Amino acid sequence: MTSPAPQKPLRLWPGVVIVVLQFISLYAPGYLAPGTMVMFYGMMASFTLGTLLLLIWWLFFSRARWSDRLGGFALLVLVHGTAVVLADPTAKMVTLLPGLPWLCAIFVASLFFGKRAVTVAAVLVASLGWTLVRTDGVTGTMGSQYAWRWSATAEERFLASDASVVPGEVRGEAEAVETAAWPGFRGAARDDVLTGVTINADWSLNPPQEIWRRPVGPGWSSFALVGNRLCTQEQRDEDEVVVCYDAATGEPIWLYAYPARFWEVMGGAGPRATPTYHDGRLYTLGATGVLNCLDAATGEPVWTRNIADDTGALVPDWGFASSPLVVDDLVIVHAAGAPEGEAVVAYDLASGEPRWFGQAGGASYSSPHLTTIDDVRQVVMVTGEGAFGLEVETGEALWKHEWLLDSNGSRVLQPAILEDGRGILIGTSFGMGTRRISVSSDGSGTWTANEDWTSRGLKPYFNDLVVHRGTAFGFDGNILAAIDVSTGERVWKGGRYGNGQMLLLPDQDLLLVLSERGELALVRASTERFEELARIPALDGKTWNHPIVVDGVVYLRNAEEAAAYRLPM
Repeated sequence: MTSPAPQKPLRLWPGVVIVVLQFISLYAPGYLAPGTMVMFYGMMASFTLGTLLLLIWWLFFSRARWSDRLGGFALLVLVHGTAVVLADPTAKMVTLLPGLPWLCAIFVASLFFGKRAVTVAAVLVASLGWTLVRTDGVTGTMGSQYAWRWSATAEERFLASDASVVPGEVRGEAEAVETAAWPGFRGAARDDVLTGVTINADWSLNPPQEIWRRPVGPGWSSFALVGNRLCTQEQRDEDEVVVCYDAATGEPIWLYAYPARFWEVMGGAGPRATPTYHDGRLYTLGATGVLNCLDAATGEPVWTRNIADDTGALVPDWGFASSPLVVDDLVIVHAAGAPEGEAVVAYDLASGEPRWFGQAGGASYSSPHLTTIDDVRQVVMVTGEGAFGLEVETGEALWKHEWLLDSNGSRVLQPAILEDGRGILIGTSFGMGTRRISVSSDGSGTWTANEDWTSRGLKPYFNDLVVHRGTAFGFDGNILAAIDVSTGERVWKGGRYGNGQMLLLPDQDLLLVLSERGELALVRASTERFEELARIPALDGKTWNHPIVVDGVVYLRNAEEAAAYRLPM
């Protein structure tokens, strides 16, 4: 009788190659091309194509016994599917997709031991281990922030220890407030420019000094500084809140709460928009669409609307994020996703009644922007469809520049108005870059909005840019960069600050950068090269919120804490 042919050894090298390529595809684009479609496609290729190739290798080219091939395939599918079902709600997507390259790698590694029990145990650990963790959102480069499933979240720790004011309580005298040193999102002009300030740029001997620090509820709002009131929005359990802290001490003065909770897996819980102050009142928009008008001295409500109800818009994937814009006797917001594109809504300041609905369709997490072009005041709105100019009094369309994003994508940045009064910069994520358009009128009511250039030298995601001396400074993905606004050519690129935010100090040609890691840095606003002058740790945790500076004090916050630092003057 002829003896059966001996079983050939496993052909493991293709599996090793596939796993190595999976990890290169998963991590390299996020480092080399952050915030671009290259990063996105690389991640998806790692999750899907890489896993498919590994399964093809295992089933048809591994030389394993057919019983082992089918059994291994069934084991991978069954165990991984069970892990997805059992995973924490915050970690289901992470388990389903990013968990696959790790499962593939551990599966291949276990085969070198040549024992079925080792492979079964390895697959169980690789998949079911994801059921032990949760995610507290992602970074700007889509990296998940993991924590043990049973550990308290930052919000839960805050709620357990908070000794804040209760709704309706006002600590101290409820004095009338008439002026605002920083009235809302990115300052009075919404441009993150701080003039008339001179600081000591040598932080090695004289660094910023911490004045106070306190825990806060989650949210991505920035501050409005009104008198001594530092006003922001937070999530506190099942309530969205508007809260004002004493700017000198960080202690709460008043709090207004209403039932609403917004949460999504990438950014977490909380409001996105920044309060706006005007004439004794504070205007706020929550992530679910609740628009409030509050007394700035006490937090007492004057009127409330819901922009989702008024426009028929559904709550966007990442929540309503439009910081209210006050113009004359109107407060203007954007309701992304409103039917027929009538998404810009103007409300009467006194009564809260809708006054007009303006056309600016497309997904957007940007805010209305006031400017004057050819002596005509107008509201500029940037969305996934492009840029729109609307007449202030009526909301009638003046002009539109179309720049469509694929798959109903959204835009996030504020438009940057250039010194000539006609040029506007529009920033776009995922590799499309930055575009300069020129808007003008012939004086008879006919407007044009033409493309001057489109540059991939600056590809911002959700991090606003500033303009100084003919140069735009911003984040190319998560790396600081500068481009010439006349040509779009890149001037320099350097300095990894994650997906941070910045302020411009034009009197000293300085950028005050708040990194995604909570670091505070000084960078030269140079038209020639990147130059970091100083950097200090300032906040703990992921930081996407815009900083503000008033009277030599920088006020910072993220989804976990707020702090104030006195800058060396």
